Amino acid sequence: MNFTQEHEELRRTVKNFVDKEINPYVEEWEIDGHFPMREIFKKAGDLGLLGISKPEKFGGMGLDYSYSVVAAEEFGTAHCGGVPLAIGVQTDMCTPALARFGSDALREEFLAPSIAGDYIGCIGVSEVGAGSDVAGLKTTARKDGDDYIINGAKMWITNSPQADFICLLANTSDDKPHVNKSLIVVPMNTPGITLSQHIEKLGMRSSETAQVFFDDVRVPQRNRIGHEGAGFMMQMLQFQEERLFGAANIIKGLEYCVDQTIEYTRQRHTFGQPVIDNQYVHFRLAELQTEIEALRALVYQATELYIKGRDVTKLASMAKLKAGRLGREVTDSCLQFWGGMGYTWDNPISRAYRDVRLVSIGGGADEIMLGIICKMMGTLPGKKKG
Repeated sequence: MNFTQEHEELRRTVKNFVDKEINPYVEEWEIDGHFPMREIFKKAGDLGLLGISKPEKFGGMGLDYSYSVVAAEEFGTAHCGGVPLAIGVQTDMCTPALARFGSDALREEFLAPSIAGDYIGCIGVSEVGAGSDVAGLKTTARKDGDDYIINGAKMWITNSPQADFICLLANTSDDKPHVNKSLIVVPMNTPGITLSQHIEKLGMRSSETAQVFFDDVRVPQRNRIGHEGAGFMMQMLQFQEERLFGAANIIKGLEYCVDQTIEYTRQRHTFGQPVIDNQYVHFRLAELQTEIEALRALVYQATELYIKGRDVTKLASMAKLKAGRLGREVTDSCLQFWGGMGYTWDNPISRAYRDVRLVSIGGGADEIMLGIICKMMGTLPGKKKG
């Protein structure tokens, strides 16, 4: 992928933002279990970082998705996963379909303030019984005059405690599972919406996550994105950007783990020599860095094809799968070289170890990615490549 001066300027802008507005406060936010989302989002919005590939008509930069991938990669220099995750939900999970298929009125009402950092969004797909199985979700939106009446619940909803709206996937008919769903923008202050207490998570401690309940929630049908029944298709398209963001976002965080481990093993001595002087250690770190570069190449290849309008479902799924598994491998290997210090809670490697575990679960588990890849390879029983 060819990077221009504009790409590099954006890269510097994001890196400076992370260094100034995020990293000095990470320790405090991780302890508190949240960060000042509205303040951070507004500052990011003022820099244009929440609408990089969104239409200029609604305040975005109107750039191709390669610029969004550059930003995702640089947000990965944050010394925690929770804040970049919250930003990624805003930019690459709850707004792509709105930006692409929403009416002008709907985009003016919800997309424009999201790009500006005045609104916070969240994405409502997962349920207690339907996470990776998107077709199996149970939340309903039944017509009543010009409105929908929504009932159901969504689980693991990042940003929901502070969100202004949710991009909700719900069943709007009794048709087959892949054609009975619609995406609906629902203001979070609508009567009938309640939230659980914050979910205590293993990692991503500074991001806020809760369950969202809908009890006869009434919203106008004009809040539907695109035509009725197209929600499953739109969500699959949103997943492409979500998975590319997740894979790109992990790259520099893994490099940070390797770099920190190199520095620590130079200082830590065992049996009269630095740990890094052991051939296994420096060979293993070289292997890990090579794998990180391979992930970067895969992400860049998928991005190049995506901006050319190609279907990158297979490559995005491969990148997501590789990112999750490599994240576990890198952080586990690095933690081992830190010895007892790696097992302490405040260690940067142990935090990365906890945070990256989500990558193999959220946005489609590893097993779902494997199923998608197998289907597109034609290796599933009764399936032909196509």
